[in-house]
Amino acid sequence: MDVLAPLGHFGSSTLGYLIPFLFVLTIVVFFHELGHFLVARWCGVRVKAFSIGFGPELIGFNDRRGTRWKISAIPLGGYVKFLGDEDAASTPSRATIDRMSEEDRKDTFFAKNVWQRAAIVAAGPIANFILAIVIFAGIFTVYGREVTSARVDQIVSGGAAEAAGFKVGDLVLSIDGSPISSFNDLQRIVSASADETLSIRVERDGGEVTLQATPQRREVTDRFGNVHKIGQLGLSRSASGGDVKLERFSPPEAIWQGAKETWFIVERTFDYIGGIFTGRESTEELGGPIRVAQVSGQVATLGVVALINLAAILSVSIGLLNLFPVPMLDGGHLLFYFFEIVRGRPLSERAQDIGFRIGLAAVLMLMIFTTWNDIIHLSSL
Repeated sequence: MDVLAPLGHFGSSTLGYLIPFLFVLTIVVFFHELGHFLVARWCGVRVKAFSIGFGPELIGFNDRRGTRWKISAIPLGGYVKFLGDEDAASTPSRATIDRMSEEDRKDTFFAKNVWQRAAIVAAGPIANFILAIVIFAGIFTVYGREVTSARVDQIVSGGAAEAAGFKVGDLVLSIDGSPISSFNDLQRIVSASADETLSIRVERDGGEVTLQATPQRREVTDRFGNVHKIGQLGLSRSASGGDVKLERFSPPEAIWQGAKETWFIVERTFDYIGGIFTGRESTEELGGPIRVAQVSGQVATLGVVALINLAAILSVSIGLLNLFPVPMLDGGHLLFYFFEIVRGRPLSERAQDIGFRIGLAAVLMLMIFTTWNDIIHLSSL
């Protein structure tokens, strides 16, 4: 019972978590499905429904092409339903398709060639990446970005930085060959590199020195009381006027910075997943809807800009997750289309059905695991 007790607190602040969570999730889901929708229309596929959420319809309308746009009762995702689909998962209804006229059959998703089908499926995750880039670019253009140089101001006694030979006044230039332009760049790489030896090039007394440092894994508590295990060198940045500035970007520069920010999230996600398989990272950080709802509520207290920034991060994560080659996800469909291109014909219906059953089991197990992680996480607060 002790493990479930924190859910009482979660329930008592439902609105504080739920409204920001639904705001963020709706933005991400809408653009994901919009990607599928726009490319499907471009390829000549007739779209029967565009839904935010699942289950019974709450409100909706029909556009001039006959697509039903609606908001449904269960707001945990969404779907685009094409002509000939049996359900929201785009399973083909063979009986329905067989009864169609030749003219109508041409407008179904399954009548399109493999390249068109692949483009429609890939458009959802791609839309998520584009959304993230646009959000980041908008924030960088309107608000700019405060940048603190990666100059060392203090060194913690007994920390990894002291052991590596860092000195006050050192300016970090690169880590493992990656340029460092701010202390934030330094923190990002170091926090994700616990127990890994890094080659760090610094500027010192007009020259350059290369140091070997291994960030120590530490538990840190953020402003909301959440505990994270990250790598730390044991040094702090300089806060003098010359080392802190506000950078503003033109729209083209902001788009480039937004793309770099998006790629950083992708890169670090793969690093984390790789770390799980090698034993460097723990699965405790994997979270599900409850954790996302909690974080959304916490971030909402920092303002609308912080919440929209979270939407961009979540958009990248959902786009990337959907590209994993697991049947039931967009990446699983793309995997089937790859085999179809190589073989010159689709996989048999039986093979696809087995694949979808395995994919469904994998997705359900992941959902159960992350939900259990969420409950354990709440119990520790």
